[in-house]
Amino acid sequence: MSDPYLQDLFAERIGGRNYGKTTAVYKFEKIKRAKKAAREARPNVALIDMGVGEPDEPAFPEVIDVLCAEARRPENRGYADNGGPRLKEAAARYLREVCGVGEIDPATQIVHSMGSKAALSILPAAFINPGDVALMTVPGYPVFGTHARYYGGEVHNLPLREENGFLPDLDAIPADILGRAKTLVLNYPNNPTGASATPEFFAKVVAFAREHRLVVIHDFAYAALVFEGRPLSFLATPGAMKVGLELHSTSKNFNMTGWRCGFVAGNPLLVKAYSDIKDNTDSGQFLAIQHASAHAFDHPEITASIAAKYSRRMDLLVPALNRLGFSTRKPKGSFFLYVRCPRSAVGPGGRVDFPSAEAFSQWLISEHLVSTVPWDDAGAYVRFSVTFEAGGEEEEKRIVAEIERRLSSWKFGFA
Repeated sequence: MSDPYLQDLFAERIGGRNYGKTTAVYKFEKIKRAKKAAREARPNVALIDMGVGEPDEPAFPEVIDVLCAEARRPENRGYADNGGPRLKEAAARYLREVCGVGEIDPATQIVHSMGSKAALSILPAAFINPGDVALMTVPGYPVFGTHARYYGGEVHNLPLREENGFLPDLDAIPADILGRAKTLVLNYPNNPTGASATPEFFAKVVAFAREHRLVVIHDFAYAALVFEGRPLSFLATPGAMKVGLELHSTSKNFNMTGWRCGFVAGNPLLVKAYSDIKDNTDSGQFLAIQHASAHAFDHPEITASIAAKYSRRMDLLVPALNRLGFSTRKPKGSFFLYVRCPRSAVGPGGRVDFPSAEAFSQWLISEHLVSTVPWDDAGAYVRFSVTFEAGGEEEEKRIVAEIERRLSSWKFGFA
């Protein structure tokens, strides 16, 4: 037990005196509980987990081999601080050769990060004062906004709607919000919608940022997980280097989620600001991990093979859902399929109504042992992830066919 006075010492940003007293259950905890209950209720039925937002396989053996060799080098044992040159130089090559970014100085325009999440949590300290506004898209990854609020800032959410290709409507931002806005955070290919940006949209973002004096932060976590063409980097947009940063990560692109390594690149002054805050945040990722990550960035064919697997799985899942009555299209990248929820279903159990995406997702888990992630921020959608565990192409076909079989006796209503 804690002494009672401790309850008075928590910061207001995490709830103050009420910290720890809330009975609210968050989305992912609800999913976790629902999966546990479904497994216990029907132990003989395999749960198909389409909600996991991380790769289903480990890093490639060659990358692990580099890690093992580098971990044995005594010169790699110490503090890495803001990183050694090896990762920076590999990152510069990757930006040029894979992402089509022009010349970039690895010494002044690139700094390593301990994954995109760490970078997103650090960056608000460089830009957000009390009363400043961070422009964020919803649905989306909330970390930058959470820390912006910690510093007394505000978050203005830009809804991602299907009719706009899941791109934010920059022209709809109120003038009073724009007058206080400091940052615009984007993420394409997008989590959770799977949408991709266009060169025209990024060109508009650059012009918009310069007009309204904004820093653009592009979270490029799914950079090369594209199904056609080359990755579309924000930094490849004319003028982008003057206004923004781009966050890269090995996590999703190279099956290295637990390794926690990536880099921040872009405008030299903005990179320096990130570096200065980072100096007071961490002591750098283990150099052996940085060097293994450098090897990965120098071998983009690894990501190409991973993307091919996800593309193949999308080619199975999209038509299967459409045969069930859903209306969905294969995205151009990422491993997420964002699907509009039905309002009702009629089947062996009678009629079931779904007032929200969460209700539909919970029904899928509890009644059919199919796990997805719901989003109700800008319409009711569920996110399917094609990172489900499967031992080869035949197993992939079997799993998708099993989802279709479990739902085939239900007629879904969308009106």
